Amino acid sequence: MSVALKNLTLPNKLLSMRSLEYEAIKTNSLSNAKIQDDLVVEAALQININDQPYTVVMRTPNDDEALIRGLLFAEDIYKGITDLVLETIEEHENGFSVMNATIPLEVLGQGYLNKRTLLSVSSCGICGKQQLKDISISGKRIATPSMLKLDAIRQMYQQMKAQQSLFLTTGGSHATAAFDSNKNILSLKEDIGRHNALDKVVGDLLNQHKLDQIACILVSGRVSYEIVSKAFFAKIPIIVAVSACSSLAVDYAKEFGICLIGFSRDDKATIYANPHYIEL
Repeated sequence: MSVALKNLTLPNKLLSMRSLEYEAIKTNSLSNAKIQDDLVVEAALQININDQPYTVVMRTPNDDEALIRGLLFAEDIYKGITDLVLETIEEHENGFSVMNATIPLEVLGQGYLNKRTLLSVSSCGICGKQQLKDISISGKRIATPSMLKLDAIRQMYQQMKAQQSLFLTTGGSHATAAFDSNKNILSLKEDIGRHNALDKVVGDLLNQHKLDQIACILVSGRVSYEIVSKAFFAKIPIIVAVSACSSLAVDYAKEFGICLIGFSRDDKATIYANPHYIEL
């Protein structure tokens, strides 16, 4: 299966909306109910400079002009006081867009010479791609016969929290914990970046030759596209997050056969994709 991001359309809403309604299953210790839940939209914006692809950033549609101006200012590409000349080249219904900034060569800053040194590259699995066509993932849909009980998720989070030593000390780190089918921790890593913590777990288990033993990962923050894409590459069938999930994370989890759960706190959880992995 090969999926190009620009071919994924967002359901039943206009591009100008910053959130979309998705069907989900909200669970707690007493009941399960289908709900319509509002998720923040995540979509790619390709930024061209003088008709040449510069970078792709993930963002929520709207305010693209302000986003581009602020990004180019922060990266010392354009710090002029006059308005940027911006043109929309492509605009897809799913929120994916291409915009071109025309900047006279004599006012281009030094940051443009250091192409793709953006700060976002250290924390975003998709930022840094230069064209929308580069953003695709190929591979077979994940299929797992394993089932997970909601009670087990609560127990796994307790194990995870007990081992988050950096967070207990600082309160400022994210964590990813990988579990096997027997709910044992295979690896737990902490980092200031959510994506870095997951990368560390995958790297650790590659070194241990245990990557194929992952049945589930728990993450301490929200889930956006790049977390789902990293899980897909590692063939991780279940992602459980303590916080929210973006629209694109849900879209891709559905495409890739990944069970995606958000707002997993105490005895509550919201299942956004492939709920058949969960015993309700």
